[in-house]
Amino acid sequence: MSNYLILSAILFGIGTFTVISRRNAIGILLGIELLLNAVNLNFIAFAFLRENSVGLVFVLFTIAVTVAEVALGLAIVILIFRLKKTIQADEVNLLKG
Repeated sequence: MSNYLILSAILFGIGTFTVISRRNAIGILLGIELLLNAVNLNFIAFAFLRENSVGLVFVLFTIAVTVAEVALGLAIVILIFRLKKTIQADEVNLLKG
């Protein structure tokens, strides 16, 4: 059990570092994916520890949310690239009036 939690903590740390350090929007999305995979690993580990399937159901919902996040995130990145010709997150100011 502790091996899974250590691996999950490492994945979560790498994902957090990626989200904080990247300026590229696609890199930020990849960091968010690592964060969600770390959470999924925790859900699965605790589901097998408690010998019930509630954690597995949460993992299926999390995967569904992840797929929707990737689809919408990439669509937004493509739209921003068409408008601004950049995908750098700090250069995008479309919501400023």
